[in-house]
Amino acid sequence: MATQQPATRPANPRFSSGPCAKPPSFDVTKLADAALGRSHRAAVGKDKLKAAIEGTREVLGIPADYKIGIVPASDTGAVEMALWSMLGARKVEMLAWESFGSGWITDVVKQLKIDAEVKTADYGEIVDLASVDKANDVVFTWNGTTAGVRVPNADWIADDREGLTICDATSAAFAMDLPWDKLDVTTFSWQKVLGGEAAHGMIILSPRAVERLESYTPAWPLPKIFRLTKGGKLIDGIFTGATINTPSMLAVEDYLFALDWARSVGGLQGLIARADANAQAVFDFCDANDWIANLAQDDATRSNTSVCLKFTDDRIQDGAAFAKAVAKRLENENIALDIGAYRDAPAGLRIWCGGTVETADINAMLPWLAWAFNAEIAAQ
Repeated sequence: MATQQPATRPANPRFSSGPCAKPPSFDVTKLADAALGRSHRAAVGKDKLKAAIEGTREVLGIPADYKIGIVPASDTGAVEMALWSMLGARKVEMLAWESFGSGWITDVVKQLKIDAEVKTADYGEIVDLASVDKANDVVFTWNGTTAGVRVPNADWIADDREGLTICDATSAAFAMDLPWDKLDVTTFSWQKVLGGEAAHGMIILSPRAVERLESYTPAWPLPKIFRLTKGGKLIDGIFTGATINTPSMLAVEDYLFALDWARSVGGLQGLIARADANAQAVFDFCDANDWIANLAQDDATRSNTSVCLKFTDDRIQDGAAFAKAVAKRLENENIALDIGAYRDAPAGLRIWCGGTVETADINAMLPWLAWAFNAEIAAQ
C-alpha cells in the first residue's frame, strides 16, 4: 500500500470548525483603524458598532424591520438570552441532532425546568421536522456543527405559525441562505463562517420576537446580561450599538474587515458558492474512496461548512484511536490543523469548509488525508 507523501501542500492548513480560518486576505495591519483605548460609548465606538450591525443586515439580507444586536458570550450567550427571555409563554419543542442542540435541551428542561417536548436524532440523522406543531415555540440548530447535518429547507415552518422559531445558526449564517420570514430569533457568532474573533454573539429578532419580549415576562429572574427589555419595552440601544457590556473594539474592527471581505467575494451568494465548492470537493473525495464517508445519512442534510466524516474500513481495529492518529499525523505535517471530530461526536474527522477556506487548500489537503489513512492502516 503506497504511503508516499503527496507533492502539494495546502497554503493554509487551518480547517478548524471554530475559531475558523481568517479570510484569505487577512493581515493584522488591516486592523490599524480599530478604536483602541476609546470608549465604546464614544462616537467613534458607536459608529463602528453600528457599522457592524448594518453591515450584517446588508450582507445577510436581513429585513429592515428586524432588530440586530451585538451581545456577550458568543453564540452561546445569544441563544441563552433568547431561551431565558422568551420561553415559557407557550408549549416548547426542542429539536436536537448533535451536541449543541442537546445542550439547549439541558438548559431548557433542567435549568429553566420547562416541560418541553424533546425530539432528538442520532448523529448523522435529523428529527422529523414535519412533526413540529405550529402552535408551539421551537428551538433548533440550522446546522449541527458537531454532526455535519443541517436543516434541508424551511418548508416545515408554517407561515401562519403561532409559536416562535428560535434558531441557532452559528455555523450556517454567511454560508447558507436563511429564510428570514421563517425565523423569529436567529443567533450566530463572529468566529464561525467569517473567521472573526471569538466572544461576541449576534441576535436577530423578527417583529414577532419583539412582540413576545414586550408582552411576556418570564417567571424566573433574569441576569442583567440577558435583559433585552426595560419597563416592558425593548432596549432599542442594544440594536443600534449600545452593547450590554464592553465589547472588544479590536474584535469589532476584525468583524468589519471580514464583512468588507465578504462583499469583495460577492456577498452572501459568493460566500455560499465558496462553501459549496469546498464541501463538494470533500463529498467527491468520499465518493471516490470507499474507506471514508459523510456522517450525514441523507445527502439533502449534508452541511457545507462543518463536514463530518467517518472511517468505514473494516480493517480499522479501534475507530476512535485510528481517527485521532490520522488527525495527529496531518497536524504533525502541518497539512490540516484541528480536524478531529468533536469530543461528543462519533469517531472521525470534521473539516471546516466555510467561505474563508480556499478550495485549492481543500484539494491539496485531501490526497494527504489518503496518505495518512494508508499510513495508519499500515501501522496497525
